[in-house]
Amino acid sequence: MQRYFISKNQFVENKVHIEDEDAFHLIKVMRAKIEDQFIVSDGETRDVLVEIEEITKSKVIASIIKDLDRINEPNINVWIAQSLPKGDKMDAIIQKSTEIGAIQFIPFISERTIVQYDEKKKNKRMERWNKIAKEAAEQAHRNRVPQIKGISTWPELLKVISDADTSFVFYENEDHIYLKDIISRKKTDHESIPTFLMIIGPEGGFTEKEILELEEAGCQSVSLGKRILRTETAAMVGLTCLLYEYGEMGGV
Repeated sequence: MQRYFISKNQFVENKVHIEDEDAFHLIKVMRAKIEDQFIVSDGETRDVLVEIEEITKSKVIASIIKDLDRINEPNINVWIAQSLPKGDKMDAIIQKSTEIGAIQFIPFISERTIVQYDEKKKNKRMERWNKIAKEAAEQAHRNRVPQIKGISTWPELLKVISDADTSFVFYENEDHIYLKDIISRKKTDHESIPTFLMIIGPEGGFTEKEILELEEAGCQSVSLGKRILRTETAAMVGLTCLLYEYGEMGGV
């Protein structure tokens, strides 16, 4: 069933007002009709099943049938800190990792980042990423849309490490400690929902100096296996492994 994320002010008494791109999608793409049903979420506290009662050229008004249980979020919070990759790879990382279950993205600049960051294009870039995250969350039937932070400098990234319960950096030269080794020791550490920060380097990887700085800030260097993964692959593989180990994909 189709799902849309809307703002709280679009909930009006026992109805919801679908506007802008969401209304266009319902009317023109989905060919919605009176009495069609779909799901609406405010992305924070409420998911509801609604039924269309009015369609105009630019708006769809639907009545709320019932509130739904919010059960589609992982039992852990995973933040992905990603050094900006080339081309549209960040788009793919946000899309696929949102589908898998990431809750926050932190793009950052590191020493070997190839992308030339243009401050003038910042707003358009953030707008595109947020749109990708929203659409991916809708497709995956998430209960919330992941947050995408502004692009961080290296010193800003180092400060974020202490905000998470556990932080990993995936490092191709690490051959003794694997992600599973760390997770198995962390499962019993938290009574509440734990927050994990996964840090992924750019196409050229991290420098030894950067790895040392990350470790000094409290980040654990781990391996994802013997094969070298592309930067866009590492985020998805690491996230999937982490959620599997916490029982989100059949793990134990």
